[in-house]
Amino acid sequence: MPSPTVTTRRTSARPEERLLDDVDLDLVAALQIAPRTPVNALADVLDSSPSTIARRLSRLRADRLLRVVGRLDWPLITTENPRQVWITCAPGRSEEVARRLLELAEVQTLLLTTGSADIYCSVYPLLGTDIFDLLTHRLPATEGIVSTESQLVLRAHTLGQTWRLHRLSEDRTAQLREHAVQVTRERLTSPGRLSELERRTLELMVANGRIPAADIARELGVSRSTAYRTAQSLLECGALVPRVEIEPTLLGFPLNALLSLTVLPQAIPGLLDTLGAHPSARQVSMVAGSSSVIHYGVFRDEEDLARFITTDLGAFPAVTTVNTCVGVRVLRRHWTARDGVRLGERVAGLWPRSTS
Repeated sequence: MPSPTVTTRRTSARPEERLLDDVDLDLVAALQIAPRTPVNALADVLDSSPSTIARRLSRLRADRLLRVVGRLDWPLITTENPRQVWITCAPGRSEEVARRLLELAEVQTLLLTTGSADIYCSVYPLLGTDIFDLLTHRLPATEGIVSTESQLVLRAHTLGQTWRLHRLSEDRTAQLREHAVQVTRERLTSPGRLSELERRTLELMVANGRIPAADIARELGVSRSTAYRTAQSLLECGALVPRVEIEPTLLGFPLNALLSLTVLPQAIPGLLDTLGAHPSARQVSMVAGSSSVIHYGVFRDEEDLARFITTDLGAFPAVTTVNTCVGVRVLRRHWTARDGVRLGERVAGLWPRSTS
């Protein structure tokens, strides 16, 4: 598959694209590489001034266009792997069903779709959730749902926070990677291994993935050095990964597509690697169900998607069937509501549901 380009072509004049200028786009691209890069370092890499970068960040946050949050490691909030669920609704009831599903904290991402399903959602078995009851009773019993199909994620090869806007040079990218979080310590396997200070620090870092040690110290009543060591420890063991929240539409990728692929078993590992490296990939998973692999991608337009299907997927004879659902509206992504291109409220009560 072709490698991603360094620059971003702006192929349309959609109003939402004009919300960001080139400086904003460079800033977004930089944060996607290293979300916790200090303002002074961002300014140096982007050939700007610290005051300009700080002002841009403040405006993007205030306008609800960008947010840096923290993604908690799965063992800290879930009991097992997530499910990808496809839902068929009674005619005219998709939006009503979607509103009810958004009441479930377990629903991490939800899109209204066209194609073989009316709604796509990813469901996480949070601590304290009876996932069997949720999938077989509570969710299918939602008024307006005709049928559901759930697929167990066996291997999550690519996650949303790895998607990038490729517009910075290799030199700038290398500079930014010096500020990227490196996981160098043993991974935590359960929330019970967290101290009270670590748990409270994680709460702050989930809400603000760029929160400085001074703010953590002030909020928790500890010294700045203690706050810094605690935050660094949590980052280095992968308990939390900083993540940029921004709608791809703002960056020139308004078309969401979910492609369910049937693949010959021996070809699955290679296909996962190839799809995971594709510039469209937001989520690539091996699943157990009617499909073998799910590719959730974002594309510039219909022609971009068509090329992906015919050229990129077409290069793999081991892909025997392709079922495509197109997202017509994103209502929630990574537990954060979407209001068009603007970010809404985050689901409450995700952390911690239980620490036992």
